[in-house]
Amino acid sequence: MRGHIPPAALWLGLAGLLPFLWGAATTLNEGLAAWGLWAAGPRLTGVPLVLGYGVIILAFMSGVLWGFAARAPGPAGVYYALSVLPALWALFSVGGDTIASLRFLTLGYIGLFALDVLFALRRFAPDWWLQLRLLLTLVVLACLATTALA
Repeated sequence: MRGHIPPAALWLGLAGLLPFLWGAATTLNEGLAAWGLWAAGPRLTGVPLVLGYGVIILAFMSGVLWGFAARAPGPAGVYYALSVLPALWALFSVGGDTIASLRFLTLGYIGLFALDVLFALRRFAPDWWLQLRLLLTLVVLACLATTALA
């Protein structure tokens, strides 16, 4: 069942895509990359931005899932354990080789969406959650693929 995505959640979710979009765009366009390096520096441009921000958001989403686990009836230990997996995945899989890190980050976001589905099916998440998460996840995956292929 779908509900109406609250405007604040939608707009903030979409705004959260901007670093992914900017990072991917600066891997595709040399002029934009040069301007980004001048204006924001190397950490906030291209691959370093996509990887760094991607790790941060996976960790952030672990916190969201932790909050959803708190809604589980009875012993919720398994849901708390599942909720920390995206953050642990990012910690242990991203680093070193750039292409491998982008691939691992991609797998992390696919796994995160699977957890979103599980928590939504268990009715721990709001009824609009999967609509928002699907949209955001598809854009993130496109940005990761663009960055990896550039």
